[in-house]
Amino acid sequence: MTVATVAQKTLPVQIKAVGNIEPYSTVAVKSQIGGTLTRVHFKEGQDVQRGDLLFTIDPRPYEAALKQAEANLAKNNAQHENARVEVRRYEELVRKGYVAQEQYDQIRTNAATLEALVNADQALVDNARLQLQYCFIRSPISGRTGNLMAHQGNLIKANADTPMVTINQILPIYLSFSVPEQYVGEIKKYMPSGNLKVDVFMGSAEKYSESGVVTFVDNAVDTATGTIKLKATFTNKNRQLWPGQFGQVAMTLSVMPDVIVVPSQAIQTGQKGPYVFVVKQDLTAESRPVITGLTSDLETVIEQGLQAGERVVTDGHMRLFPGAAVVIKTAASGETKQ
Repeated sequence: MTVATVAQKTLPVQIKAVGNIEPYSTVAVKSQIGGTLTRVHFKEGQDVQRGDLLFTIDPRPYEAALKQAEANLAKNNAQHENARVEVRRYEELVRKGYVAQEQYDQIRTNAATLEALVNADQALVDNARLQLQYCFIRSPISGRTGNLMAHQGNLIKANADTPMVTINQILPIYLSFSVPEQYVGEIKKYMPSGNLKVDVFMGSAEKYSESGVVTFVDNAVDTATGTIKLKATFTNKNRQLWPGQFGQVAMTLSVMPDVIVVPSQAIQTGQKGPYVFVVKQDLTAESRPVITGLTSDLETVIEQGLQAGERVVTDGHMRLFPGAAVVIKTAASGETKQ
């Protein structure tokens, strides 16, 4: 049978789960106007910065529309200026009684109509200028581009169902995971400190070099699964985390210093509660009741019943009884010690 030594150590209080890496933000880039795509300014899979030019749609039709709108504005603006001059002239004449009031009112109405036309033309010019700006599509965020869905020469439709490209922000990045609702109280207890640390183990249980911090707790428990969703934010400076990856998550609620721990398989359950077999100095077994606490990984905290340095049986309990001789198998050679 095998034994383990009771240890005193600092033990993290952790919750384990399976998590999914998500981009910090995602933008599906679409065109707000229609036209021929004349140039793509990046390569798919390339990193882009906010404001970088991504696509150019043929601007010539929109430049022509802007010039036409500006010409109409200039024409009506000139007429409006002339109407304002007439209003000032007829205002003096009607005061002296040289023209009828009705004629003066007609001049004022004409000036007001032209002013409304000028305002409408100005709105058309602003809209035409905006449409022209839409010909030059820029990145709204800093991130990494995905698969390019529109190529030079394609006819682009306004607000098409399929995006031209999707950009994922991966610096920083989210890790999304869910934990059973029974932990909600503990999470709420430690959340105000703002330092709920999260570690993630990717692939072959390799721990990611940086720890994240919980930045989001959902506002409701999912009644279908009995879990609550959380998100941790990682800086991801070395870009080891990638959207879509899955990993094992360990969220640390707190740290318990100087606690007595034993391997969890050493603990047995009897009619009077949990107990362990302690190996005495004369290599006989002693059944000793214990009070257990938190279990983390493969270790369990012993709140009462054991001292650091004692030895407990971890395998072979079925052949033991109080006072029985203990045969210890060494881990290195497989030899036994009586």
